[in-house]
Amino acid sequence: MKTNRLFFIDAVRAFAILMMLQGHFIDTLLNPNYRDETNMAYQVWSYFRGITAPTFFTISGLVFLYLLLRAKDKGDDTSRIKKGLNRGLLLIGIGYALRINIFDLLYGNFNTYIFVIDVLQCIGLSLILLIGCYVLFKKHVWLLSMFLFTIGCFCFLTEPLYRNLDLSHVPIILANYMTKANGSIFTILPWFGFTAFGGFLATVFFSHVHRNRFRLVTVLSFFIFGSFLVEYSSFILMKLHFWTDIELFKSAAYYNYLFTRFGNVLLLFGVFYAAEPFLKGSLIGKIGQKTLSIYVIHFIIIFGSFTGLGLKHFYFKALNPTQAIFGAIIFMVVVCLISFYYVKTNAFIYKGVRKLTQKIKN
Repeated sequence: MKTNRLFFIDAVRAFAILMMLQGHFIDTLLNPNYRDETNMAYQVWSYFRGITAPTFFTISGLVFLYLLLRAKDKGDDTSRIKKGLNRGLLLIGIGYALRINIFDLLYGNFNTYIFVIDVLQCIGLSLILLIGCYVLFKKHVWLLSMFLFTIGCFCFLTEPLYRNLDLSHVPIILANYMTKANGSIFTILPWFGFTAFGGFLATVFFSHVHRNRFRLVTVLSFFIFGSFLVEYSSFILMKLHFWTDIELFKSAAYYNYLFTRFGNVLLLFGVFYAAEPFLKGSLIGKIGQKTLSIYVIHFIIIFGSFTGLGLKHFYFKALNPTQAIFGAIIFMVVVCLISFYYVKTNAFIYKGVRKLTQKIKN
């Protein structure tokens, strides 16, 4: 089957990584006295910060499964599965490594902070789970599509059931994937739901991207369903509660950030997919191809991976709004320049880790 390269994916990833850079910078360094929820500028910043992670997880599921389905179409999905498993494990490993403080280890101090789960571990595990779903249903793409859609809905709807899960009896290295009680930033649930929805979108693109007017229909669908989820998902959940008397629907409606965030992601996808003809070969597309290296660089600079000395150490919640805004702009430029001219590509990270792994084996 003939399929096309989806250039808008790189643009979406670039937008998400840039929002993450400024979001982490401002959130970490801005003085709390300036966090005014009634201020329009702060509300806009908070909105874009809120959709960054959902966008990352959704686009990760979309691009990975789309490439896997293309490989299957060419009869070469085995190598793609192997590559995906290695990629998932590598992301998990890098996620843990970024929280290592070498000086603490040298002095014999071990902190369970290293077991905190962040976005890389969750995306890595989500890709591995996505591969499992693919293996189960790869002979029937439409079944895979429905299964992923169902899993996404299930992850979102059942969020009240595991929101305050007590896993104190479970080893911390495992419990942190399911609870934030020990400081984890992300947990596999509900975040795998976004990856599952991304996989569902991948099946749609793979099956229909070659058709006439696909872009027009898809852009309209993104805007229509995105707006519907943002405006009416809570209403629908309450209606389901009234019709079925199932308390879970009511609980989900009263804290409905997942469906609304996914609606925001669809709206964002609509904007970038509509603009795709103008994004081919653009700078923003190139930035989107370097998301891992940018993430690693920014994490080291802000949070002081390996040494404990980062911007957080010197300026934690100390900046005023003007300093935070200009600082965030400079920070984004510097991190991107380092990624472009020193780290070059994500492949630099993967190559370096492979070399290190090989040395350890030898």
